Amino acid sequence: MTDFQYSDLLPTTDLGLPYRLVTTEGVEVIEAAGREFLKVDPAAIQMITEIAIRDIQHLLRPGHLAQLRKILDDPEASGNDKFVALDLLKNANISAGGVLPMCQDTGTAIISGKRGPHVLTDARDEEWIARGVFNAYQNLNLRYSQVAPLTMWEEKNTGSNLPAQIDIALDTKPGHEMEYELFYMAKGGGSANKSYLFQETKALLNPTSLRNFLDEKLRLIGTSACPPYHLAIVIGGTSAEHTLKTAKYASARALDTLPTSGSELAWGFRDLEMEAEILKQTQEFGIGAQFGGKYFCHDVRVIRLPRHGASCPVAIAVSCSADRQAFAKITRDGIFMEDLEHDPAHFLPEIHDETLSGDVVAIDLNQPMSDVQAQLSKLPVKTRVSLTGSMIVARDSAHARILEMLERGEEMPQYMRDHAVYYAGPAKTPEGYASGSFGPTTAGRMDAYVERFQKAGGSMVMLAKGNRSAAVTNACKENGGFYLGSIGGPAARLAQDNITKVEVLDFADLGMEAVWKIEVKDFPAFVVVDDKGNDFFAETMRPISIRRPS
Repeated sequence: MTDFQYSDLLPTTDLGLPYRLVTTEGVEVIEAAGREFLKVDPAAIQMITEIAIRDIQHLLRPGHLAQLRKILDDPEASGNDKFVALDLLKNANISAGGVLPMCQDTGTAIISGKRGPHVLTDARDEEWIARGVFNAYQNLNLRYSQVAPLTMWEEKNTGSNLPAQIDIALDTKPGHEMEYELFYMAKGGGSANKSYLFQETKALLNPTSLRNFLDEKLRLIGTSACPPYHLAIVIGGTSAEHTLKTAKYASARALDTLPTSGSELAWGFRDLEMEAEILKQTQEFGIGAQFGGKYFCHDVRVIRLPRHGASCPVAIAVSCSADRQAFAKITRDGIFMEDLEHDPAHFLPEIHDETLSGDVVAIDLNQPMSDVQAQLSKLPVKTRVSLTGSMIVARDSAHARILEMLERGEEMPQYMRDHAVYYAGPAKTPEGYASGSFGPTTAGRMDAYVERFQKAGGSMVMLAKGNRSAAVTNACKENGGFYLGSIGGPAARLAQDNITKVEVLDFADLGMEAVWKIEVKDFPAFVVVDDKGNDFFAETMRPISIRRPS
């Protein structure tokens, strides 16, 4: 018979993060029933939430910025790796100004809290957190991305970015009785969509099978979630949902202080040796920081969890180049916010764009579409181009409307015939700016429309982020089309430096998903799919079979 011994499933310790004091107001220590309690004013919870959302939309952790700089200093990094890293560092500097958020997809607000048993509130914590989220999205230049289901098929943007995902738990760790810890994330659709759950078996738990499995599954992530990634892999788990949740928080480095070895008490632990091995495996993919190279990932976290003998869930999650998360805490000493990097300029090197990735081909988008196609036809895939002129912006909802028009027998809108189409949706435009943050969205969501649109004369040149399906490559080969990859991540830089004019052109009722017309100057992109059936990502995305040694 086994004696009872208790252990946390995820026994973490303090992360040692730097904090700044926000205020000493809104908290007080009171006595009752011979004990001390920390009384927290609800307005304080609302206030720190609003500050946290503001900070994570504009500021990054110093460690993340140092990893971007490491790419620029690495002689093994490809020119395209370095070009992406430099653009992301420039973007971080613009975003740190507090006007343009680092990414146009300002995400779903996800907040988790751990409240000590001697922390007193009015028991409406989730409401006050939601109020803080609401204020941040109303007052800042952020984007409303949440849609409410009105019926099974009809939806409407909530106009507030609510609801937020809020989870509050009791913190029973000794010494935390009078502490309230809050963890804030802004999770964009790109990285959220690259969270995977696989229901495996004991057969996976050997080195060869696991490596083969990861070689296939990690390539599925592709580049549409804006690498370089912080990658998390969780193997095992007491339930599928807990495995996925663990992967999400591991990708944010929130579980870094887990033990590094297992125990019969069955706690979760990090496998540091496996982390290094998988990081090396991703470097060998050749995918790199979006357009070829070794920096598919900044780092890897591998967590092994206990499991039911008949189950072996495996979760994979990433935090993208918009690495948006931060801790806050409320203690008897005041209200504190994790101190993110306010001055990222010192991570920038003395380096110029032209030294990073070879020749750049200028493309005039104001010439006839046939001339644009002829010019692109001369360029091999992976060529870096610089776009100047007019583009149309259209994404999911606009594409669905245009398809409905075609199915009713109507003509393809002329603007889709005359212009390149950029898959994107802007954040709010700050006063005095031509554009709000305006980076690309994931191209793959529009794959189903390409063949039909190109047959109707539209979408001949497409611009977005990430890899695309074979159906798009085939359509481009058959119809003379092209797909250009934009760098995923530097939405603030694109807004400040490359987009000179923005206006709504069609479907204004769709809000940020309306059809827009924009003017761009020296907009950076790469040829990914051409009119001959070549696809830059096709080779790097193909799994390699690794046989068990005999």
